[in-house]
Amino acid sequence: MSSSPVSTATSATGRPTLPAGLALTGAAISFTSLYLAAGALMPLLVTYKEQWDVPTALLTLAFAVFAIGFLAAVLTLGSLSDHVGRRPVLLGALVIQLVSNVMFLVAPDIGWVIAGRIVQGFATGAATTAFTAALVELAPPSRKRLGTILGSVGLTGGLAVGSLLAGLAIQLTTSANAIIFILLTIITILGIAVIALSPESVTRVPGALRSLVPRVAIPPATRREFTAAVPVIAAVWMVSGLSGGIAPGLVRSVFLLNSGLLNGLSGFIAPATSAVIGVMFARLDPRRSMTIGIYASILGAIGIIGGVYAGSLAIMIIGQGVAGIGFGASFTSSLRLIFPLAAAHQRAGVVASIYLVSYLAFGVPVVIAGQLVGPFGLVPTVFWYSTVTVLLALVSLRAQLNLGRKI
Repeated sequence: MSSSPVSTATSATGRPTLPAGLALTGAAISFTSLYLAAGALMPLLVTYKEQWDVPTALLTLAFAVFAIGFLAAVLTLGSLSDHVGRRPVLLGALVIQLVSNVMFLVAPDIGWVIAGRIVQGFATGAATTAFTAALVELAPPSRKRLGTILGSVGLTGGLAVGSLLAGLAIQLTTSANAIIFILLTIITILGIAVIALSPESVTRVPGALRSLVPRVAIPPATRREFTAAVPVIAAVWMVSGLSGGIAPGLVRSVFLLNSGLLNGLSGFIAPATSAVIGVMFARLDPRRSMTIGIYASILGAIGIIGGVYAGSLAIMIIGQGVAGIGFGASFTSSLRLIFPLAAAHQRAGVVASIYLVSYLAFGVPVVIAGQLVGPFGLVPTVFWYSTVTVLLALVSLRAQLNLGRKI
């Protein structure tokens, strides 16, 4: 991949373009809007459950199928923008996102929501790697770290704000679904316009068709760190799935509180904390940050189940916040520990491997939990779900401590 100079007035073909600063701001907002939409579904799923009398198993499926679309896009399109340019991939992804917004807007039943969620996941997966690279490339030469921060905050911060704003809309209006997705549709259309007018930040290179072949690889140099990190990566993404897919429903079904705002808050706290911690821990030694993250993920899971059993929403939300610290610290650290060990031509495969573990852990356990709620009950299911995350984190903790002694 070769970066091309970013023009502030016209492209190489004479096409008018936005100034680099405005293009960077627009790209950051457009990227965040993808995760705003993903986060908005968390409290809205509780509304759909009541509106259409949806069983818990279908509700958790509607939440988790996002991972199917996301992985399908990342594994096939993750490297495409390196070859055809950032703009074509981002424009295509935003158009697909627009389709998903309309599907949610007019959805007559949970089947449309499930289909829309898959489309939404595909759009987000297709855009994430291209946006992440574009934000760095559009940032000023002396402030490339700004692009990385915008990418990190846009992802987790978008999920958090989307959940909170949707909760507010549910609490204060009777047309939350329409308000949210009309607004997101407008933002997406503006995002398409911004990307269409933004400068291309890379030069096209051959190999576009070859890049569509999924590449999942764990090079020998990365295997020890990857193996040590995989259990906690799975654990924190499982807790993320719990916070987004199950926790909003707990507010009403377990704590007996009929509040859209609290539903949104339960989906807000973990990704919001993760976004802040990801930035704060950026300069901390990654091994130390990883260990802190593992301890936090364990305490967070215990806090969540403790709050459920104690009948205390406050304790559950505090547990989610601590779990968010675990996510922000351990996931960011895993990337910092693994990436430098891979050669440049191996990193796409490593990224795909990490995303594969992450989104399988995000989606599959929640679906299984949804199936178990019927025969076993919601509280016991949450207990065993949380217990599995604690055990996974403990496996990683032992591996990290062993690696730390060898260094």
